Amino acid sequence: MIFALVLLALLILSLLSNVGYFLSDIMRVGGKHARTGGPRLEETVLEDNGAVSKIAVVEVQGIISQMIERGGHNMVELIKAQLKRAGEDKKVRAVLLKVNSPGGEVLASDEINRAITEFQEKNSKPVIASMGSLAASGGYYVSVPCRWIVAHELTITGSIGVILSTWNYRGLMNKVGIRPLVYKSGRFKDMLSGSREPDTITDEERQMVQVLIDEVYTKFKNVVAKGREQAKKQNGKLGQELSADWEDYADGRVLSGTEAFKLGFVDERGDFETAVKRAKIIAGIPEANLVEYRPRYDLADLFNLFGQTDAKVVKVDVGIEMPKLQAGQLYFLWPTVLN
Repeated sequence: MIFALVLLALLILSLLSNVGYFLSDIMRVGGKHARTGGPRLEETVLEDNGAVSKIAVVEVQGIISQMIERGGHNMVELIKAQLKRAGEDKKVRAVLLKVNSPGGEVLASDEINRAITEFQEKNSKPVIASMGSLAASGGYYVSVPCRWIVAHELTITGSIGVILSTWNYRGLMNKVGIRPLVYKSGRFKDMLSGSREPDTITDEERQMVQVLIDEVYTKFKNVVAKGREQAKKQNGKLGQELSADWEDYADGRVLSGTEAFKLGFVDERGDFETAVKRAKIIAGIPEANLVEYRPRYDLADLFNLFGQTDAKVVKVDVGIEMPKLQAGQLYFLWPTVLN
């Protein structure tokens, strides 16, 4: 009975706290942090060094995607909102992009890349990328517009390329006696369908898909060249310049942090602390507090969650979370199983 009463009291306090946040947001309409349609963020101090200046830490963790996550927002929206807060706060002198990702969706990666580029141009605040254990493909794509890139010598990076995957399960259908009935408006409408006989896929169709992939791949290489060239102009002799034969290594292969440094894909070898020190040097500040903008959830998100719940969906936890990939979609992704 006592335990139940304590739980009830804690629940009431939690609800009152959320109501307070909710009403506070409503009453501050027009203020600096007025409630908007984007993620609601709370500043959290990661490291208090007793300084006036701040360095904002923005994480790119896991598969880069525009899929809606908890709270009704996706990774791209969250990162854009975090950059906006960092730009509005005059005490924030630099941003640390903490990357640990194998890549992900092409469009999502490109939007984050553009957001970082625009943030630096608009606010004149440097973004320093700190690569963790993995910053490959799309993970490198979002890092390359940064003013400075730090990678650990054992970081897995590179994997510059594009992949489009689908499954052909027609053989399995034939074994169980299932045949598809397809009605289409044009002869190419089902060219990525997994129910087609493999020998009916024409060279023309393969060429069309390859042209699309090559176009996106060229975009990737242009982004790398432009990002590294811009960083070299700003960093001068301190930064690394792309090697003359860098495109020979932009063939999908992965690189260690040491190899990436030699080829000019990154500027410095080190860990997160190295990136923090570099951010202070570039920003011209002796010390700074490390802060992070974390999503805040209130009653509105609770109601939204109830509205989206589908009783027919059951999630089974098997100890691992598989990447949320969709067949037929282009990815900047290093295709490996993440532990």
